Amino acid sequence: MIKATYIDHMGNDLTVANAARVSFGKTSEMEDDPWGPPKLKAKDDKLIRYLAKHKHISPFGHCFVSFHVKAPIFVARQLVKHKFLRWNEISRRYVDDEPEFYVPEVWRGRSADKKQGSEGVVDLQKYINLLTSDMTKPNVQPKEEMIEENDLPDWSLNDSVYDTSDSVMHLYYSLLGAGVAPEQARMVLPQSTMTEWYWSGSLDAFSDMCNLRCKADTQAETREVAQQIDRKMIELFPVSWDALTDNGNE
Repeated sequence: MIKATYIDHMGNDLTVANAARVSFGKTSEMEDDPWGPPKLKAKDDKLIRYLAKHKHISPFGHCFVSFHVKAPIFVARQLVKHKFLRWNEISRRYVDDEPEFYVPEVWRGRSADKKQGSEGVVDLQKYINLLTSDMTKPNVQPKEEMIEENDLPDWSLNDSVYDTSDSVMHLYYSLLGAGVAPEQARMVLPQSTMTEWYWSGSLDAFSDMCNLRCKADTQAETREVAQQIDRKMIELFPVSWDALTDNGNE
């Protein structure tokens, strides 16, 4: 399961406002709210939105957040590109416990009008039925890449995915059992292998990531990580996050 778990944070919306106000030798405080906890003053709310609008980003760098993320390798290799976020990942040089593999609940179709992206749902069983129907017609010879006729009754693409995962697991542990170093045996593990990492960074660095990765044309699995982080950040920094991200600019 893809998961971004909140670990810790430093600072709040007032931190951002005071980081900007220190330039004038001033600070601000939260104001009392008779109906709830202390709240940000209206002038500080206005200042934060001004900073974000005019790209005065440095005050947002004084707030820091950490997450523990678990996702497939193919997602991690997209998110690691955000260089201003600190990244420490589990290493199979040191860990050789049982790998976990990601298998989607649905298989998405290739986008019809884009070189990347996906849309709709692929009916795997319908595809198999079409293949088997063609192969059982008279005078139709199966192509080399098609399955053998005696495999038809029990064959399914979903089962093949799980069977492949089991085969890879067996190969991985066979290599380890033969004495191969984990740092080399890991080469047989596929992109669907789940990995996990600590991901920390400033408020502005995470906002850059979410503004890019929460978009509709982002790969769904990558977008899922970004959206989980987005939901937590709006809870921790309601004014700053709204000002920095597309949530507040729609």
